Amino acid sequence: MPTVTLFKQDGTQAGEVTLNDAVFGIEPNKSVLFDAITMQRASLRQGTHAVKNRSAVRGGGAKPWRQKGTGRARQGSIRSPQWRGGGIVFGPTPRSYSYKLPRKVRRLAIRSILSLRANEEAIIVLDGLTFDAPKTKEFRAVLNNLDVNKKALVVLEEGNEFAKLSARNIPGVKVVAPDNVSVLDVVAHEKLIMTKAALDIVEGALQ
Repeated sequence: MPTVTLFKQDGTQAGEVTLNDAVFGIEPNKSVLFDAITMQRASLRQGTHAVKNRSAVRGGGAKPWRQKGTGRARQGSIRSPQWRGGGIVFGPTPRSYSYKLPRKVRRLAIRSILSLRANEEAIIVLDGLTFDAPKTKEFRAVLNNLDVNKKALVVLEEGNEFAKLSARNIPGVKVVAPDNVSVLDVVAHEKLIMTKAALDIVEGALQ
């Protein structure tokens, strides 16, 4: 089973933590990871693109010229698609791009990315994060104590509001709850910082 060092808030070591082999020790499935990331990125699309078709453009109520006798091609409206300023044919319309993967596939994807981060030694486990008040400066000090100078995803247990508020203004740092850890978030951050309480919740949900 993979093991990681347990750190205190001041950066000192407090022992070791054995990670659940079923969550952090599997062979990463890159195909499933790709599918999960594609699904999440598709769900983030707004899908508000739109164009005006022939019925939506303004004007064109009168026939441009008579049907016969002009020598020109017959036309019924100056807002037909072949005219400049006319309607667009087969253009994009507002739609939702979101879709869902099977539940087992989603769980395999999150276990795969967590195992990948464990192999890369990019997981940091803290015995806890306690703040007397929301202080961004104190959270920066914690990151410095842990020698974290890259983008970091912080997983905190529910109820730790002071720590959450302390981290929200730090660029590159995102705080999520244990039940909201997503593949896209883990991929987008180079370090994964978890409290011991949050780690237990994640392992209990995914094993």
